[in-house]
Amino acid sequence: MLTGVVNAPEINTKHGWLNTDRSYTLKDFRGKIVLLDFWTYGCINCQHLMPDLHRLEKEYPQELVIIGVHSAKFEAEKSHEAIKQAILKFGITHPVVNDADFEVWKHYAVNAWPTVVLIDPNGKVIGQKPGEGIYDTIKPHLDQLIKDFGDRINREPFPFTQEQAARQVLNFPSKLIADPEGNLYLSDSGHNRILKLSTSGQILEEIGNGDAGFTDGSYAQATFNEPHGLALHGQTLYVADAKNNAIRVVNLETKEVATVAGTGELSYYFFDDQLGAPVNPNSPWDLLLDGNQLYIASAGNHQILRMDLQTKHVLRFAGTGREALADGSLREAAFNQPSGLALNGRTLYIADPEASAIRALDLDKAAVSTLIGRGLFEFGDEDGYFDEAYLQHCMGLTFHNGLLYVADTYNGKVKVLDLEKEQIHTVLDGLQEPNDVLVHQGYLWVTNTNAHQLVKVNLETGEQEVVEVKG
Repeated sequence: MLTGVVNAPEINTKHGWLNTDRSYTLKDFRGKIVLLDFWTYGCINCQHLMPDLHRLEKEYPQELVIIGVHSAKFEAEKSHEAIKQAILKFGITHPVVNDADFEVWKHYAVNAWPTVVLIDPNGKVIGQKPGEGIYDTIKPHLDQLIKDFGDRINREPFPFTQEQAARQVLNFPSKLIADPEGNLYLSDSGHNRILKLSTSGQILEEIGNGDAGFTDGSYAQATFNEPHGLALHGQTLYVADAKNNAIRVVNLETKEVATVAGTGELSYYFFDDQLGAPVNPNSPWDLLLDGNQLYIASAGNHQILRMDLQTKHVLRFAGTGREALADGSLREAAFNQPSGLALNGRTLYIADPEASAIRALDLDKAAVSTLIGRGLFEFGDEDGYFDEAYLQHCMGLTFHNGLLYVADTYNGKVKVLDLEKEQIHTVLDGLQEPNDVLVHQGYLWVTNTNAHQLVKVNLETGEQEVVEVKG
């Protein structure tokens, strides 16, 4: 018989619960199989785990209760409201306890995100597993527990009152670019679509029908799954379709969407794996076009990829695949969930959020250096000289007139790097997890992601305006 020995430590905390209307103790779930998911919402590996959790919930609706234990890495991730927004963004249906002080984390001796812990119907710990890809490991244990405990399992459903999102035109807007005619293309990631907008906010075209999926076809037929980065090459729009692990291509003349790279599956490459051979993107987050070369921030495998627009082949370009803040040659350097790209001449700038870093990739010297950032667990909110400055999970950036504008996402700010003086200062604050920045027609445009807004700031007067996006 499969059964645990050690009593599962309590999971209730003083910081409260989300996605439910009450607090719980483990005794409330006695008779159920319980799976604890220790996560932090900015972690791409935690996001990769969610399809497995959804699948298990669907297959074992009577016997299994999944509980998210949110043990925040970053200070900003401890906020109840920020966790609520993440629950809505990721479509989480199970209750989540806020473990802001790592109390539950420590009691279960967890040491990595994500980690799942399986608890039997008697409240005993069966075991834990860190990392992604848990379905094939957990499912046999669930089947065995159901067989062993039989009628002693409580099969009454647990009703949880889930967080409700307000209806809005934009839902977690992400990356933003402009076209030569002055219009904007915006990834409305929470609505799984791309919008073409006028600068007044008028929706000119909608690409994708809004459903989460992986379907090619006309604008009305095509589906995306959390699209982010965008790049425009003539009448072709490239889209980083993050949750589909794919690069989609939009023909703006025929109004058709196709897939140019990726199969929908997660693919990993480390050190010398597949060098010089075609690879698949892993949670691609941003795109940058330089001539006929498309650079891809492959956040899920901590690498920069490059696609030749003529051959359509995607190759590894920079990064070992391990998550670390390491400078050096393209083969030696390591990144931390790269999520934003910008170009100035022959330097590719990279927003490296899990290390709260800004990286510089010299395309001529084929080498990576760090402008700001000290490591995976060093972050803050300090302006000044680069070697004194701190950011917090910065996700977007753009270059304009010798300045590098950065979406300092978890600090809710936009900051500007003066590359000549090697100084950084804040130009906009009070935002809610801004994901991208763009300088266009004398304005600084910002996707104020968790406020579900598009904001523009007059660069001369500093006047700020929320752009009303309308159909």
